[in-house]
Amino acid sequence: MTLYEELGEANLRLMVDRFYDLVLKDTRIAHLFKTDLVLVKSKQFMFLSQFLGGPDLYTAEYGHPRMRMRHMPHEITPASAYAWLENMKSSIESLEISQDLKDRLFQRFPHVAAHMVNKPVT
Repeated sequence: MTLYEELGEANLRLMVDRFYDLVLKDTRIAHLFKTDLVLVKSKQFMFLSQFLGGPDLYTAEYGHPRMRMRHMPHEITPASAYAWLENMKSSIESLEISQDLKDRLFQRFPHVAAHMVNKPVT
């Protein structure tokens, strides 16, 4: 069973909504999310669906994810990546799922956050 199947679509949508509620209040990274929030949430849901082993929604709509390339226009520092991870962890922890699933789900994200860094600390 994939993480997507264990989590379920409804919980994934809730996680994405809660994540963006947190991000928009986070002064460290809110400035990175100035585009259409409905579109951003939709893309995030589609990407996370396939990232967690579900349907390839993002690829079907937008092509190969190429997440690092798509994030290059945004200045992402190690501190930004850490803030992103903190908010993702909080959104996962808010879900009514087992702690084991929360832990396994979160473990998918640190590598992705580190990979997005495109501006090292100077």
